[in-house]
Amino acid sequence: MSSEVVIEVRNMVKNFGPTRALRGVDVKFYAGQIRGLVGENGSGKSTITSIISGMQKATSGEMFYRGQPWNPSTMVEAQEKGISMVLQEANTIPDCTVAENIFAGRFDEFSRFGLVSMKKVNEAAQKMLDDFGISHIRAADSINKYGFEDRKLIEIVRCVSDDTRVFVVDETTTALSLEGRNILYKLIHKMKDEGKSVIFISHDMDEILEQCTDLTVLRDGEIIGHLNRAEMDAPDAVQRIRYMMVGREIGEAYYREDYDTSHLPEVALELEDLSFGPIEHFSLKLHRGEIIGFGGLSGCGMHEIGRAAFGLEKLRGGRVLRNGREITNCHQAISEGIGYISKNRDREALILEASIGENIVMPSLPALSHATFISPRAERDMARKEIESFRIKCSGGRQWVNTLSGGNKQKVSFGKWTAKGSDVLIMDCPTRGVDIGVKQSMYALIAEMKKQGKAILLISEEMAELIGMADRIIVMKDFKVSGELERRPDLSETDMIEYVI
Repeated sequence: MSSEVVIEVRNMVKNFGPTRALRGVDVKFYAGQIRGLVGENGSGKSTITSIISGMQKATSGEMFYRGQPWNPSTMVEAQEKGISMVLQEANTIPDCTVAENIFAGRFDEFSRFGLVSMKKVNEAAQKMLDDFGISHIRAADSINKYGFEDRKLIEIVRCVSDDTRVFVVDETTTALSLEGRNILYKLIHKMKDEGKSVIFISHDMDEILEQCTDLTVLRDGEIIGHLNRAEMDAPDAVQRIRYMMVGREIGEAYYREDYDTSHLPEVALELEDLSFGPIEHFSLKLHRGEIIGFGGLSGCGMHEIGRAAFGLEKLRGGRVLRNGREITNCHQAISEGIGYISKNRDREALILEASIGENIVMPSLPALSHATFISPRAERDMARKEIESFRIKCSGGRQWVNTLSGGNKQKVSFGKWTAKGSDVLIMDCPTRGVDIGVKQSMYALIAEMKKQGKAILLISEEMAELIGMADRIIVMKDFKVSGELERRPDLSETDMIEYVI
């Protein structure tokens, strides 16, 4: 790392109404550095980087970029000056080609006499994709053809060029498979070696300690401290960082400590000989008081199983049954007590242009209504209970969801189903983008749900999460079941990898 300061933030303050997201932050980002930012949800990590990259304005404070005052009005302006940011949620343009997404706003580079050569656009985009090692994505294809992970890789290609001086990675790896993560890791280390600056936000402590050269810890909108590489290598580094993040010790209990795989005899949800998309003849019985985990690489088919179980996939054959009744759409699923936490929360789990309270109570509106009247007080009470239970950082139930951090959005998407009291929970990457303290409380809640007789499908790309929480793990590969593993004390990630790869 050189002594050249690329970005300097001085006394930055950001308020969202009465909520103070940043409280006089001072921080410097250097050339040849991968600086990690860690902290609980709502600690201010994404707020700092979104202001640096032109997504929003600070309430007060100063910024300097390469020694000059910096106050970008848009992300486009920031990217043109060499600062790019990959967001946590999907940020591609639907119904366009991959190439059009990569070069959006830059078609003048391929125009002559006012006419754009799409052949040249496609060729340039394909070369970039190939250079990044993702040749399976074709530039001329519609972006609608590709899933969440591939779209995230396309965003990375769009953001990074030879002119990029500062690259912000905001919880991006939660959307990527192991292969995709390795592509990103290779890129950020290449940028570091070229004397560029990388700002890396993640809740994965192992990832942070392995990939970053330096670390900054935030709590409640303030910088708590910085760690250099030597301090990050210390034996007690993880414990120290966690204490700095939450201001208290994180207890030993994290995942389930029991190995009781018993369940009630009643079948809560049955997938009977399902065929849809590339999946053929898939069957499963989920019992009350049972946690079945699904694992595998992104694109293995596990996310599609969750969607089908909630009535979101068009079936060629087979049935989804709840208490003997066939489920054909998500409205039926909700009325039958099934809840679904989508991996793609901004598009499928939440209404961003609505309040926290409105999102939480939405599945429960029929239960709250009397004739045509819904009690505002009952709505407020329900929302307040979940806000307090999940410790959602907000000014109240009326705050809009789109103003929340990624982790606090996830708490809202979780809370709307616990508020409804759903007896079957389909959880697709439920702790994605959630800090360690909240993860711990969510795992405790999932374990308690099992004891209460609720049935849970836990779909996760984190093997440790599945091993720590599931009674039984179904591993998928190429849209087929490649193996099944029972919960036991000596079960390890190595046992799973045998079936994953």
